Amino acid sequence: MTFARELGGMELALIAAFIVLYGLYLWRIIRARKSFRAKGGATLYKLILRTVYFALMIFALLGPSFGEMKKEVKAVSKDIYICVDLSKSMDATDVKPSRLAKLKFELKQLVKSFNSDRIGLIVFTSDAFLQCPLTYDGNALNMFIETMSTSLISNSGTDFGPPLEMAIKKLEDAEEGVPTAKQASKVIILVSDGEDFGDDTGHAVNEIKSQGVRLFTMGIGTEEGSKIPAGYRFKRDKTGNDIVTKLNPSSLIELASETGGDYYEISNKQNDINRLITSITEIEGELKGSKMADVSANKYYYFLMIALFLLCLDVLLAVRVIKI
Repeated sequence: MTFARELGGMELALIAAFIVLYGLYLWRIIRARKSFRAKGGATLYKLILRTVYFALMIFALLGPSFGEMKKEVKAVSKDIYICVDLSKSMDATDVKPSRLAKLKFELKQLVKSFNSDRIGLIVFTSDAFLQCPLTYDGNALNMFIETMSTSLISNSGTDFGPPLEMAIKKLEDAEEGVPTAKQASKVIILVSDGEDFGDDTGHAVNEIKSQGVRLFTMGIGTEEGSKIPAGYRFKRDKTGNDIVTKLNPSSLIELASETGGDYYEISNKQNDINRLITSITEIEGELKGSKMADVSANKYYYFLMIALFLLCLDVLLAVRVIKI
């Protein structure tokens, strides 16, 4: 037999209170006998009965468990890398309060939905940077998501190649030492609002297809678009006109189609984040490890039921503790 907890301060305090209070009760009974010159009644029986059900209650409080049952507990999870475009156009406000602010909120919902999976974060424009490696720590990941800003890295166009290649490389590194690693449990989510101006995306696409990594793309913005805030005014082109940025999903749709993935969108008319979460949930996870755990059941209720029965018996059965 094992116990969920040890005899602690609360249990010792209850036992001390029982002894003190019952001692006072016995002292009153003895004084009453002497006053009336009466004989002893069922005091001993009452003492035994109450001590037994009180002891059973303390026993139940300690959480007794029977049997030494061991069970193998397997840790199964997916590895997910989120690649986020941080070009200046992500500051556009056609999706309120801004494309990037809206994306931060939705990514936190995604992190919450996959708290048992490892998630990493890559930010990019024309170059890619690892913002957060694969981690189970959702709080740390949310902190990195919150610090994302279009001023975090230099802006010189959008290139999908570097973030995809970095994600593939990091996923390969993560599976070292895991002999049964399944590529189907590796996921890349690419989020952007514009067109791919890179030349090396094709190589990354081939790597994704050859390794069987699942790729999902997500566009954020609207077809109508909006101006890009730049301090107290808006970003302008070389001729002095305000730049209007519009969602251009063609590159993202083509990328998803080439790799056998799916395209999702966040705009002022639709929000596909729940569809994306559902699609990732349906992917089978990978065995990361296993351990033997004690699964013996807590049987406190047996002792508690007997104690309550004896308590009711004590209340219902009236006996004379003093015989005159």
